Parts: sequence; structure tokens; C-alpha cells
Amino acid sequence: MPLSWNEIKDRTLKFSKDWDKESSERSEAKTFWDEFFNIFGLSRRRVATFEVKVKKLDGRDGYIDLLWKGILLVEHKSRGKSLDRAYGQATDYFPGIKDRDLPRYILVSDFAHFRLYDLEEGAQHEFPLKELYQNVRLFGFIAGYQTTSYQEQDPVNIQAAERMGRLHDKLKEIGYEGHRLELYLVRLLFCLFAEDTSIFERRQFQDLIEQSTSEDGRDLAQWLENLFQVLNAPQDKRLKKLDEQLVAFPYVNGNLFAELLPIAAFDTGMRQLLLDCCALDWSRISPAIFGSLFQSVMDAKLRRNLGAHYTTEKNILKLIQPLFLDELHAEFERVKTNRKRLEEFHQRLAKLQFLDPACGCGNFLVIAYRELRLLELEVLRALDRGTASLDVAQFQILCDVDQFFGIEIEEFPAQIAQTALWLMDHQMNLRVSEEFGKYFVRLPLQKSATIVHGNALRTDWRPIVKPEALSYILGNPPFGGKQYQSDEQKADMAATFADVPSAGLLDFVTAWYRKAADYMVGNPAIKAAFVSTNSITQGEQVGVLWPDLFKRGVKIHFAHRTFQWSSEAQGKAAVHCVIIGFALHEAEEKRIFDYQTPQAEPHEVKARNINPYLVDAAQVVLANRRSSIAEAPPISFGSMPNDGGYLLLSSKEKAALLAQEPKAAQWIRKILGSEELINAKVRSCLWLADISPDELREMPVLLKKIEAVRRYRLASMRPNTRELAAIPTLFGEIRQPKNQYLAIPKTSSERRAYIPIAFLQPDIIANTELFTIEGAGFYHFGILSSAMHMAWVRSVCGRLESRYRYSAGIVYNNFPWPQTATEKQKQAIEDAVQMVLDARAQFPDASLADLYDPLTMPAALTKAHRKLDTTVDAAYAKRKFTGDSNRVAFLFELYQQITSPLESRKAPRRKRAKISA
Repeated sequence: MPLSWNEIKDRTLKFSKDWDKESSERSEAKTFWDEFFNIFGLSRRRVATFEVKVKKLDGRDGYIDLLWKGILLVEHKSRGKSLDRAYGQATDYFPGIKDRDLPRYILVSDFAHFRLYDLEEGAQHEFPLKELYQNVRLFGFIAGYQTTSYQEQDPVNIQAAERMGRLHDKLKEIGYEGHRLELYLVRLLFCLFAEDTSIFERRQFQDLIEQSTSEDGRDLAQWLENLFQVLNAPQDKRLKKLDEQLVAFPYVNGNLFAELLPIAAFDTGMRQLLLDCCALDWSRISPAIFGSLFQSVMDAKLRRNLGAHYTTEKNILKLIQPLFLDELHAEFERVKTNRKRLEEFHQRLAKLQFLDPACGCGNFLVIAYRELRLLELEVLRALDRGTASLDVAQFQILCDVDQFFGIEIEEFPAQIAQTALWLMDHQMNLRVSEEFGKYFVRLPLQKSATIVHGNALRTDWRPIVKPEALSYILGNPPFGGKQYQSDEQKADMAATFADVPSAGLLDFVTAWYRKAADYMVGNPAIKAAFVSTNSITQGEQVGVLWPDLFKRGVKIHFAHRTFQWSSEAQGKAAVHCVIIGFALHEAEEKRIFDYQTPQAEPHEVKARNINPYLVDAAQVVLANRRSSIAEAPPISFGSMPNDGGYLLLSSKEKAALLAQEPKAAQWIRKILGSEELINAKVRSCLWLADISPDELREMPVLLKKIEAVRRYRLASMRPNTRELAAIPTLFGEIRQPKNQYLAIPKTSSERRAYIPIAFLQPDIIANTELFTIEGAGFYHFGILSSAMHMAWVRSVCGRLESRYRYSAGIVYNNFPWPQTATEKQKQAIEDAVQMVLDARAQFPDASLADLYDPLTMPAALTKAHRKLDTTVDAAYAKRKFTGDSNRVAFLFELYQQITSPLESRKAPRRKRAKISA
């Protein structure tokens, strides 16, 4: 075991005193370095070699003064000699060193001075011998106390996964696959972490492979099998005549090495791959990050985009901080000066239990455990305050991995999750050792997390962890929109929501909300939070999911509104998500984390209430209505061809048709959908509503198109479409306005501050990707183009990926129009609309996409819209609105005022009691 820092410092002071006068490199250097390593309780002979011969770049032989492969290169000079020259000499040796043996550190010395270079961090430290004791912690990597600050973008994460992936493929090629391959790789993963994090001695695993196995790899599998058995056996249960290198490994336990696996097989290349894995510094790899990366090695398709599948720690903290960390830290601040209350708080930390019912590789559990241990470390510091010396033996480290529970449908990630928690436990034990100066390790492993391999939606959670003992449910369940769900997932959804009509509309993630709500009935004090698709807080899903959850007592405690959830790797997979924290009891304080854009940083606001649309407003669920709640003109879909494409014409098809049938010109109309309206794209259609039979018969090319429409409809599986074959000249559904109309794109980019809408003449056909409002005037245009309406859209509309998906039933028909606008205010809105249209007209060649792009929007148009926003706000209320949240809260209040009388009119009247004469 590593020495305590107090012991190391005592040895450092003695070393400095003993070597204060030495100056001759040649006579005493080896003794100097032997005793230097002894400061840390490490035998130099065990790890490092003097006078290592290498070929330099110029082809000549060089001799490294001291080399600890992969860790440290020492170049020593006589007192007073140049340390710069010594460093240059050290780097000259690099071409002759194998890549996997290249050191992270270079240490140069002339007895009187030390200079340490950290080549990974690009750091340099220099100090005299007499100050060695003040800088001795720089050599924690020798003592076994090295702690790591993980970086999500550290390329070693990707390198490690890629190398393990190649080893996985080689083993699979020889027929070593399935469960045995997965467990074998998990064991190798543990060994690789162990030798870089002081569970094993440094390079102990690598040395075993290099020194005891043949280069052709033929005996490597047998040595690994022997090692796995040794790691599973206490010292007193091991065979007496075991190889010395095997005996030196510690007893691990934890059942990780208990199962007897078939012996694998290795060749030269596979042995080299394993040594390449050993060469990486596994102490730099976060168990939370690497869990998902490691899982992806099992799938060649996922491996092509390594890094796109792990969850960043930053995003995990967005969930666990408001769920429990912030509250626990606040409580710690209140009790830290009261020893009795602090000890009670410490005991409470050790009783908290956490469940991730879709835990994958354990990312959320690992980070939650790390943060819990860091808070416990704060507690230990506070308990220690005022004592004479820091010694971890004075305290009980109470928090452990058995406080964590998970359910995972795949076996391999479940194994990784359990292992990752052990690895994080060891990392945190090193932090404690670093803090208190005495080595602390939990070996053999006595406790483990409970990670159940099973389908969380078909599994009863209560036997895994009793509700009365559980504190928090958390995680990132699979999202799965209805069109992406497998048959098995659809069956899971049907079973979970058996009593909920229209549950087939819901995303897969919603099933975990329902399961959690049902489970929490056994202990209403439990708090939960899930990462979810933002679609469960928008559009039609709200009306299906949230009334059911509210009926079960769910209260939303905090929410992150839509933000981009992605990894930091190149080729990253970005998804737009929300985080929702909830419980079956009310929260004293509710919090909303809002984002100016999905890529921006959140800003927190306190809320009185959080409704299903994740805004501070009344607890409203919008109905899918057939008509507007206000006195607004009716909205309609555009017309649907249902023609197999034969009535639609591209520019080339139009020109070709007219070349053959010039008479067809009067029957060709411009047709627009969202894409064409916004981007000024030209598309045409045949609009034959009023054509006579004799006119049509005079155009045989046109007749062929009509015949093609008829055949297409007759071939349909849908009876309604087959009926339309009787009238092949017409669109399948015709809803074309007969007068000027307002066109609203069904889909538009979330980057725009306003949805671009436009007035169109009745001879321009609107397809089903446009909504039409016939008879709309400047006033209606103004309201629908305002910041007020856009705030409503952003809060309640559905999304296609992240784009706005406008709707009639949810967005338009539920939108609260101004109730008290005066004629003067309406005229001001119309005047402001004229300014908007005039600003657009200044750029006749620009598309609506150009005009409303946030980067290219003309200043005149921006100014006109700001004026329009101000006039629309004034028509709603005298108060000034500070932003979207403020506007939406107001609109939900107005919605309730408008709809309350409507709903009461729908309520059945009670029969009057008859009065006797």
C-alpha cells in the first residue's frame, strides 16, 4: 500500500538533508535515484531500469539514465550542469522508444535542482532540492496517489474504445462471442483501469503480459485465465507454488472474476493489441464517459461514430443538481458548523438510495455517486476541522456503491454499469487518500451496485429496491417516437398505458414516467427526473400523457426547457430534449431552466407553477379543437392531390407539357407548400376543377396524365382513394379558398424569430403543407406575425426534429386573441403590418427564407417587426412584457378566462327538482 503523505514528507526531508552536498553524477547517481524512489515506498528495481540502450534519430546508440516505461524518463547531470541540455538529451532518446513505452514525465536533475515536465499537460515545475518536500505531491504518480481531472474531449477516450473494439473483433473472428466475450472484455477493462489507478501496482498487468507470455501470443489466454482465478481468490486460498507475478496481484472479489469462462486464444497481433491498450493512461478515462464508448465497440456501425453515443457529464449534472445535489449542498451549508447535526447529515447521505430504471452503462449512477462522495468529502473536512492532523482512519467513509440500483435491458451494458461504479468508487477513495494523506482502498470488494438485466417496463421495480427505502429515480430512458418504435416496444407501451386512450401517439420515454408514478405511490417522498424528447411537452402528446400523470398525483418540480443534448465529439448526434423533475408532492420552490437557443447556456427562473408545456403558468392541457376559442376566422389545411404525382409539375415538366399541349396553359396553376412559400421555389399543378369534357379531349397528353391518376387511385389499398378514381381530374381533397387568403407554413425553422406568412391570391393553390385562412386581413396577419403569437407557438406547437410544426387544432384554435383591443389599437396593428410588408417589398428578389434568416434579416424589416410587437402587446395589456416566458404565462391566464365559460356551457345541466303543489 502507498505510504501516507505524512510519512512521504518525513522521508523527503531526510532525503534532502542526506544529499545536500553530493555533486558527482558518475559515482552516486544510481544510489540517489534508488533512494528517491524509496521516499515513496517503491523499489526502483520493481519499476525502472538504469542505462537503457536505445537508437537515437542519428542512428547512434544512446543510454537513458533511468526509464520507467510509459511513465518516467530521468536524465541526471552533475551539480551545476545545464538542465536545459539534460532535457534536450532526454527527448533525443524518444525515436528509439516504442510508442507504448514513451513516458508521460521527464525529470532532470543535477542533485541540487529538480525540473519535472508533464508532457501530457504541457506543464513544467522547477525547484531546488531543499524545497522537494514542498513539491513532493507533484510525484503522486509515483506514490500511487495520482488523481485525474477528466476531460470529455480527451482523445484517450476514443483511442481506448477503438483499441478495445479491434480486440473485440479479433476475438469474435475466432468464435469467442456472446456473453463470454462481453464478460471477458469487462474483465480486461477492469485490469487496465486497475494498473493505472493503484488497484494494481503500476504496469503490473502490462509487465505480466510482456514478461511472462510469448510474443506469438499462444500462451496469453492461459495466463489471463490464471490471473482471473487469482483475482477471485483470497491470499490464503491460493496455491502455494503460483508464479511470483501472479501472487503479487490483490484479491478483488465482487464476483467479477467468479464465473469460469472458456479459455480464449490469441496470436501475435492480438497480443500486440492488448499491449497497445495497456499503453494508454486509463486513469484519464472517466468511467462515466467510457461506459457508453465501451458499449459502442460491440457494434461496428456505432463504432464509426465513436463519441456520438455517450452522455456528457455537463448534461448529466443538469439533471442531478436540481434533483438532489443543490438541496443536499444547501443543507450541508446550514449544518456544517454544528457537529451533531453534521454527523446526522452524514448518516443520512449514506442512507440515500438511487434508481436508474434505464441505466445503460451507468452514466447517471456513476456521476451521481461521484457527486455524493465529493459531498461526503466536504463533510469529512468539516468534521476534521480543528484536529491536529488529518488521518482518514479517524473517520468512517459511509457512502458506498450498494446505494445504487439500475435496470438495463441489455446484459453487456449492465455489466459495465456495475464495474464502472466500482471504478468510480476507487477513484473517489484515491481522492480521500489524497486529502487525508493515508491510503484508503476497498479491497477486496465487499459491496456492489444492484444492476438488474431485464426489461424495465415488464419488471416490477419493487423487489429490486423497496419504495420506502428509495430516495430518487433518475435517468435517460430511450426516446422512441411512435414511428420508430419496434413491435416489442409498442407492446410494452400498450401494456404500460392499457387504460389511456390514444397512448399510441406517445414517445417511448413516456412509459418510464407512468411506471415511476405508479411506483412512487409506495413512497410519495421519492423524487424523480428524466431526460426526454421535447415532444412530450408539445403538441398532441401533452393531452394524452399529462392528464393521466396528473390524475396519479404528479407535480412538476423543475424543468429544463428545450436544449440540445449531444456529445462533444465530432460527428456528434444532437437531439433536442427537455429534463423534467417531478414527485407526488408539491415542492416548496419550483425552478425553470430556460434557453435562448437550444445551444445556449441555461438561465434559471423561479416559478410558482410549472405546467406540461414547461412554463410558469396555469395547469392547462390544451384540447385539440375544431374551431377557435376566439372570434378568429377559421383555419384550414390546403388541398391534397392524392394523385401519385401526375397532377404536379416541375419547371421542366411544365415546359415539356406546354410544348406538346399549348392549350394546357390556362389549366396550370402555381402550387405552394411550406418549402415553396418560404424558399420561393417554383412548382406547378394541373387544376382542372372547371374544365369541360370536350376541352379535355382536345389534349391527349393531358388525358394520359388523367388516366395515370385514375390507375394510381384504383391500385390503392384504401377504399376512399379507390373511390376518387371516379373523378381523376380533381385533387383528392379540395379546400382551395375562393378569395385572398393568408398562408401559414406547416413546418418552419426554429432559428427564425417569426414564422414567415404571406397573403396569396386564390389562383395560387395551397397544398397540405400550408394552412389557409380565407378572409384574413392585416389585423390577423399582425397578430399571427407577432412576438406574442410566436411565444405561444414555441411553447405549445409540435416539432419535426427541432423545427416548428404548426397545427390548427392545438396552436391556432387554442390561441387567445386580444379580448379588449380597441379600434384604435387594431388600426395601429394594421399600420404596423403595412410597415412590415413595405419593408419586405424593398427586397423583391429575396425569398422569405432570406428575409427572416437571423443573419440576413434586413434592418428595416427587423425595425418594422419590433414596432408590430409593441402594438400587439399593447392590444393585449397595458403592462410591458419582458420576454417569451412572461408572454406565455399571460396567454395561459387569458386562455383560462376565455375557455372557462366555454367549458361550463358544455357541462350537462342538472335536472331541477320538482316542486309539489
